[in-house]
Amino acid sequence: MPYTPALRIAAIVPCHNEELAIEKVVTDLRAAVPDMAIYVYDNASTDRTVEVATSAGAIVRHEKTKGKGNVVRRAFADVDADVYVLIDGDDTYATADLPQMIDALLEGPFDHVLGVRRETGAGAYRPGHELGNRGFNWFVSGVFGSSVSDMLSGYRVFSRRFVKSFPALSREFEIETELTVHAMSLRVPQVEVPVGFKDRPAGSESKLRTYHDGFRILSLIIGLIRHERPMMFYGIAGGLLAVIGILLGIPVVVDFVDTGLVPRLPTAILAVGIMIVAFLSWVIGLILDGVLKARRELSRLNYLQYDAPISADGRASAPHDA
Repeated sequence: MPYTPALRIAAIVPCHNEELAIEKVVTDLRAAVPDMAIYVYDNASTDRTVEVATSAGAIVRHEKTKGKGNVVRRAFADVDADVYVLIDGDDTYATADLPQMIDALLEGPFDHVLGVRRETGAGAYRPGHELGNRGFNWFVSGVFGSSVSDMLSGYRVFSRRFVKSFPALSREFEIETELTVHAMSLRVPQVEVPVGFKDRPAGSESKLRTYHDGFRILSLIIGLIRHERPMMFYGIAGGLLAVIGILLGIPVVVDFVDTGLVPRLPTAILAVGIMIVAFLSWVIGLILDGVLKARRELSRLNYLQYDAPISADGRASAPHDA
């Protein structure tokens, strides 16, 4: 491994009612990276998650507001480290792959290493989840112009400068989408690493709700497009409105050319109104595009305040093309 014990590595493990799995997660993380600090963030658990995690040797902290996004927001603000590991507490991800992910981060150097799930046991993916994930991957890759293979993975490794420049606005399971889009928008150097993925331990229940969480993720993606691609969002909206306005206006213009009269006055007013709204939409897109540029420059400057990930010799690694 290219890292040394002097390098501060912190694992953040969000948990809600994971007493059946959390002990093994903590034990396996300790075996994979012995000097790593393991923070189990209890998220309003009603079972013995806290007691089991404490007995396993984890540093247990609490976030009472339910939602994985709230946990990540709190942990990224409170935990101080050079390398951050984010992994679910349900024992579905292969912790044996963690050293390889950390190696990849430091050797790049990269700021974001995404663990791309490779199913190692039958039933790891719930019905519809894999298809939905592929659909979201395709959609986000096309919109943001950067390829991603598993945007909903909960297994990631980050540099300090990624974590401290990440706003973490999401509240629940949409946090993975926000992490992915933040990396794309800021254009940080990142890489994907295949990781093992298996079913939850017998007796434990998934917190995911397929359709509910799917709609929340889709809503977040649309919101992120509006914020991160305003010219695209408002340009398409304006274009659709313009098409409707033209279709409504053509018969009115034809009648006026033929008769010199405007017999469909309400339709004419509606067509003009829609065209005005279309132009306003384009203007809003232009204005927000300028605001976006200023916001990205500020985010980039904040990102550059922190050093690149450190290699084994204690120096920043050589730059790597993102």
